[in-house]
Amino acid sequence: MKKARTWLDEHGIAYDFHDYKTAGIDRASLQKWCSEHGWETILNRAGTTFRKLTDEQKADLDQAKAIELMLAQPSMIKRPVLDLGDRTLVGFKPDNYQAALA
Repeated sequence: MKKARTWLDEHGIAYDFHDYKTAGIDRASLQKWCSEHGWETILNRAGTTFRKLTDEQKADLDQAKAIELMLAQPSMIKRPVLDLGDRTLVGFKPDNYQAALA
């Protein structure tokens, strides 16, 4: 998150920050992101919150179950998600930001 925000600031790109870890996220946004990128990309399996789930909770994951997990615990959503209106970027890669915003 910090690298993405720094990059945006350094390039003079205005943005609104939505902290879905504290403010939550709506189902429609998650569904849109999962449709665009695949739920496997949006769900942060490397994070502590996901790793603390029981084997039963991790079993038989599909998009519907992943969305329910992310709605219940937004810290399982990979960050950052940069919403460009017509599309989104997931994760921070300077080259992707440059290509999308230059």
